[in-house]
Amino acid sequence: MNTNKRKKRKICVVITARPSYSRIKTALQAIKKHPDLELQLVIAASALLDRYGMAIRYIEEDGFDIAARVYMVMEGENLVTMAKTTGLGLLELPTVFDNLQPEVVVTIADRYETIATAITASYMNIPVVHIQGGEITGSIDEKVRHAVTKLSNYHFVATLKAAERVVRMGEDAETVFITGCPSIDIAAQVCRNPALDFDIFSRYSGVGEKFEISNGYIVVLQHPVTTEHHEAREHVAQTLKAVHQIGIPTLWFWPNVDAGSDGTSKGIRVFRENEYPENIHFFKNMKSEDFLRVLYNSKGIVGNSSVAIRECSYMGVPAVNIGSRQNGRECGKNVIHVDYQHDAIRDAILHHLNNGRGPGEEIYGHGSSGEMIADILAEIDINRIEKRLSY
Repeated sequence: MNTNKRKKRKICVVITARPSYSRIKTALQAIKKHPDLELQLVIAASALLDRYGMAIRYIEEDGFDIAARVYMVMEGENLVTMAKTTGLGLLELPTVFDNLQPEVVVTIADRYETIATAITASYMNIPVVHIQGGEITGSIDEKVRHAVTKLSNYHFVATLKAAERVVRMGEDAETVFITGCPSIDIAAQVCRNPALDFDIFSRYSGVGEKFEISNGYIVVLQHPVTTEHHEAREHVAQTLKAVHQIGIPTLWFWPNVDAGSDGTSKGIRVFRENEYPENIHFFKNMKSEDFLRVLYNSKGIVGNSSVAIRECSYMGVPAVNIGSRQNGRECGKNVIHVDYQHDAIRDAILHHLNNGRGPGEEIYGHGSSGEMIADILAEIDINRIEKRLSY
């Protein structure tokens, strides 16, 4: 009998929002089946809330066991509640990590809840792995992302430029790995089997008129910008006006929990009640594979979500990016950038409708990130944290 069997390394992944799950899902699958790793999955913040699509439901449907739930979102969707939600995370996560005793904590991207994860693990001397550091964008997200980089021990970045930025921030090049983005893995799967083989309205319900989409439709996903949160209602009003004017069938997805989302949500509700738009149907959330399949078969995406920059560039889906939320992010030829002016938004949509989709670009990965991340997690030197603390 082999008595030298390696003990499984406990990897705790904290998911705080619906985009975070799609950004890490294939890595979770790879960690779960890796012979040298044990997955500890913590679901927190808006990922637990029905108002924001209750991502935990899809996580459980995908067969993942939940090690802990952390309720930490304070109502209000403003700058004060963002800060307080971060504080609640700092109160709750230490108990979770103390109970689970992970050997590595993985935190994802750039949300304010993400920094609570990184701070907690750092103070508890648990090595931190950061997914998607080194990128440039607008709003508060960039500050959070770079702060998490400095709190982290290892960096799994999506692009070469991101890796170079992390190193320029003073991080050891040996701790930086270009893994691509795990969300591209799902996009690659969809590209191999792109058929929209389900009825969107019956599977996901939503609110608004139901209509025929076989002749073409667009997708809208617009979040508030935290540094411009007072303008969120006006921002979404411009997009609503443009989409309504064009009249093309539109599948519109609810915003995330950031400051200003109340303004975005109110703008949508007021428009819906006053204009009765027959060409727009509103959804809270979808499983990541279904959402990307909906995107793949669309005429394009409108808004300010990073999915337009990442997955849609890979799939060649036309995108209209509005405003400053994605400023500085590496983009493909599929993206047209416009400001919050309904005529500019309308013209950009019409341009894409007239010109159609283009070839995909592998800016954010090749479709094998999840397995690469799991393999690196199994091999990294977790004792490096002691060396780093003694610098």
